[in-house]
Amino acid sequence: MSLSLKPPLPPMEARSVDEIPVGDEWQYEPKWDGFRCLAFRGGKEVFLQSKAGQPLARYFPDVVAQIQKLKAKRFVLDGELVIPIGDALSFDELQLRLHPAASRVQKLAAAHPALLVVFDLLADAAGNSLLTTPLRERRKKLEAFARENLKAKGGLRLSPATTKLTTAKKWFDKVGGNLDGVIAKQIDAPYASGERTAMVKVKQIRSADCVVGGFRYAAASRLLGSLLLGLYDDDGLLHHVGFTSAFKKSDLPELTKKFEALKKKPGFTGNAPGGPSRWSTERSGEWEPVDPKTVVEVTYDHFTGGRFRHGTKILRWRKDKSPRQCTMDQVEHREGKPLALPS
Repeated sequence: MSLSLKPPLPPMEARSVDEIPVGDEWQYEPKWDGFRCLAFRGGKEVFLQSKAGQPLARYFPDVVAQIQKLKAKRFVLDGELVIPIGDALSFDELQLRLHPAASRVQKLAAAHPALLVVFDLLADAAGNSLLTTPLRERRKKLEAFARENLKAKGGLRLSPATTKLTTAKKWFDKVGGNLDGVIAKQIDAPYASGERTAMVKVKQIRSADCVVGGFRYAAASRLLGSLLLGLYDDDGLLHHVGFTSAFKKSDLPELTKKFEALKKKPGFTGNAPGGPSRWSTERSGEWEPVDPKTVVEVTYDHFTGGRFRHGTKILRWRKDKSPRQCTMDQVEHREGKPLALPS
């Protein structure tokens, strides 16, 4: 590959902070809800790299094809792979792409093409590295690259960026839809490959009251490993929406005894662990149903596809709340109208 930069290249990473940083030294960007991806092109060769350094091209042949159509023949881009379904991005569809069968991947790509939303240029059209170039200049070069190469409504899109705090706050208000948070980067900093020194991320932490519909034992143990959380829909069905496992070790024996005493089928009456969910794994079926009597308030950062994206943290036990009050409307449509993808 005729580039000064070659994969795998550790991407610059962000450390978490509680608030959007303020000052002229910051550039703000939306944190799109997708897979981080570095795209390398050297002539006819295209290599897509995951955040962990793994190859992604076989799972996103549609994006490879779009990159091969660009006027520029040599470059390295940093961006986010996303799959839009209507007005929303689907992390579920991204997960489905990680399939061993090429025929299945091709079918998925034809049904719901992926996009690469680019936010940094790491090597220019001559193949020269821009890692030591300040972000302020890299952004100008990226915008020039986009004008030359990225077509409106094409498979590659330029992610917006701003130095205005008011705009960043408007994006932050829409977190939970197409956005996973807001990114702030030091505008005069170079690209810190593999480091968390010049970029921060801010996520909204929300809370919801959930019903415990089951639990899993910890691996190779008879102590509780995680509680399975549920929310009721309008028809009165209890759907599995996620889990929590942030317990003190000293509390595990008592919690195990408590929920073993509540064992009772079916636990969940709607979508259940091990049911027809794209999030299911082999271990999804290894769970114990309980009588849905226990309510717990948990904090979370993202709800999509009917699930909490990550594990939640217990805020408090809600003995004062009826399980039937734990409904889906706590988490659905809270973000309002999602931020539109760049055209």
